[in-house]
Amino acid sequence: MAGAGSRTHSRRMTFLDIVGSAPFTWARLRSAGVPRSQLRRAVDDGSVRRLLQGVYVSAASADSVDLRIRAAALVIAPGHIACDRTAAWLHGIDLLSMADHAVLPPVETCVLRGNGPTQRSDVRGRSRDLLAREVMQVADLRVTTPLRTALDLGCNLWRMDALAALDAFRHQFGLTVADFHRELARFRGRRGVIQLRALLPLSDPRAESPRESWTRLALYEAGLPKPELQWWVEIDGVPTYRLDHAYPAHRVAVEYDGAEFHTDVERDRERRHELGRMGWQVIVVRTGDFTGDRLLHWTSEVRSALRDRGWSNLRW
Repeated sequence: MAGAGSRTHSRRMTFLDIVGSAPFTWARLRSAGVPRSQLRRAVDDGSVRRLLQGVYVSAASADSVDLRIRAAALVIAPGHIACDRTAAWLHGIDLLSMADHAVLPPVETCVLRGNGPTQRSDVRGRSRDLLAREVMQVADLRVTTPLRTALDLGCNLWRMDALAALDAFRHQFGLTVADFHRELARFRGRRGVIQLRALLPLSDPRAESPRESWTRLALYEAGLPKPELQWWVEIDGVPTYRLDHAYPAHRVAVEYDGAEFHTDVERDRERRHELGRMGWQVIVVRTGDFTGDRLLHWTSEVRSALRDRGWSNLRW
């Protein structure tokens, strides 16, 4: 009976009992004799989540910069420098889209010019000109500084993601447009620098999510006036409702309402009803509204609302 009990206990053991709360790779599981199918099932049932391409952690482990550093240390070779979106992630800024969370992009690293970038298939290696002041040590990892990371992303990413990156770094690290401009001379002739220069004056540290940045850029590109961000609507002198993007003079607001935020639908309905009673028109933007006819529909709705309330694009 004792032998049968031991076998039952053994069957109940999972690989999470082996790895605990620390990040791990498939190679570690393989060395412990765990079949890959067991890892796939754990990812599918939500008990394990991907942190980076090829790096996993128990879903019970709380996210933190320290956890991210330990995960990155498993795949970044000594002497290499985390850059671009991987550096942003290590600085606590997550720029991955919802699609990226399903299939994570490779870890991004670089080496100083003249050295050979990594050849790992799960790491995207580059060579880059970096000054000593543009690299910092985070625990045992070398990472591009927040300022350098933001500048690189402003050049490298698609324009909406690039603006979201600039907004996020300004919000989290207090960076200013002047900080960026002091470094721009070194980027002359670099691919993407024209985009970076155009986006810098549009960046705003008040944006609180990447999709808010996307919404604001869509307004700019539709030829609409610059909105106020995080605008408070007062009731009897008390700040009561905060709007993502507002045109206070015309009482028109634009709000991003993504499913990923799991908002309280009934509360949002009541809030917008109350704003409507106060004379506000609220245009709601959702996931998938940033291309094609859906983009044209809501930006046209904003334009019509502003014109109905006295705005003239000729004056703007």
